[in-house]
Amino acid sequence: MQQIEELAALVGRLVAADGVHETAIPRLALIRSCQPTEPLHVLHEPALCIIVQGRKQVMLGNQVYRYDRSQYLVVSVDLPVIGQVVEATAERPYLCVRLNLDPVLLGSIMLETDVDEQASNGAGPGLALNPVAPELLDATLRMVRLLEAPRDIAMLAPLAEREILYRLMTGEQAARLRQIATGESRLQQVNRAIGWIKRNYDKAFSVETLAQEASMSPSALHQHFKAVTAMSPLQYQKQLRLQEARRLILGTALDAASAGFRVGYDSPSQFSREYRRLFGAPPLRDAARLRGGSGLDMIGA
Repeated sequence: MQQIEELAALVGRLVAADGVHETAIPRLALIRSCQPTEPLHVLHEPALCIIVQGRKQVMLGNQVYRYDRSQYLVVSVDLPVIGQVVEATAERPYLCVRLNLDPVLLGSIMLETDVDEQASNGAGPGLALNPVAPELLDATLRMVRLLEAPRDIAMLAPLAEREILYRLMTGEQAARLRQIATGESRLQQVNRAIGWIKRNYDKAFSVETLAQEASMSPSALHQHFKAVTAMSPLQYQKQLRLQEARRLILGTALDAASAGFRVGYDSPSQFSREYRRLFGAPPLRDAARLRGGSGLDMIGA
């Protein structure tokens, strides 16, 4: 496929170092890794990810999504996932284009076009894979080319972004993207609950309080929250707590007990036990391993 080869060559020229590279185009990032990474726990924001070289797998709950340049990934809400680059070498590094999704722009496109309105309002999984269509690749290629013509970015990048989102909204992810754009969809109700948990992850809460925030009954919230995130609200909160504790231990050299207390754990032994269950090692050993490893900044794609 000529477009994907051109995209790979272009991204390879633009990013020489491993990591996530934000660009001069709003919401657009280019990602590179010259070797496979260990499984990395991240909170993935709503985004479109197109791999142009290499392979990756993403785990949400017990479901594993494996993809390469033949498929694109769409994430529709903030999701705690485990990502791992599984195919990359120095000669052929993993390369990915990520575009964060703008709900306002999606809503504008939905109102201005004849996008099919017959999708269900049910809340399906917040992460999905689909084959990459040539039209989507073409629009993405034109957007990334603009990084080599910075004078054109202000005028042409918004047009390319609108076309990318239009292609998504008229493709197999149409229902999911319409729900991102629609304020009272089931997905947006779940998203309000997710936002509340993110703001209050270090505090205990009741399902009734969360359901009120989402304007849903407790039973409906539990059903749709699990359908979107593959976990219950309490499991989601635990993932956020442990990811934040890991960040504090790595980034601020906080000791394990203090990090656990900071994110809402009263019991150091419970914190250590749940940390080990999620990350595979006790906090300090995990931190030492990560500091000596690679790929820590390979997040969110």
